[in-house]
Amino acid sequence: MKMTSSRISHLIFFGLSVLLFSFSGVLQEKKPWNAPDRAKKIKNPAKSDAESIAVGKTLYAKHCKSCHGKGGEGDGTKAAELKTSPGDFTSKEFQAETDGELFYKSSEGRDDMPSFKKKIPETEDVWAVVNYMRTLAAK
Repeated sequence: MKMTSSRISHLIFFGLSVLLFSFSGVLQEKKPWNAPDRAKKIKNPAKSDAESIAVGKTLYAKHCKSCHGKGGEGDGTKAAELKTSPGDFTSKEFQAETDGELFYKSSEGRDDMPSFKKKIPETEDVWAVVNYMRTLAAK
């Protein structure tokens, strides 16, 4: 089969389109997610005790594990399907965020991360998930 200049142009265009599409996914994944200042300042009212952490672990297993993974490393069974990285809860960067930031992000959602206002309507339960996420820090 002889390659015509038209066919070569189409192949080049297709190759560049695939490359640009792939690159745009990388750019989207790197988009920072900053909680508003008001959220950063909110203090966690839920005591981080065994009961709260157990509740948080149960809710995490039900609502979060499929994307974020059992240990919070962003390697859940649905992670590969996402357009954005589910993040690594064990990382120093994640653990450096305030409880208020984690509460805000868990409640509000963004892009692939859904809002959990309806799925976890009790704010005390969302705080329990935050308490559980704190236990996932890298050892």
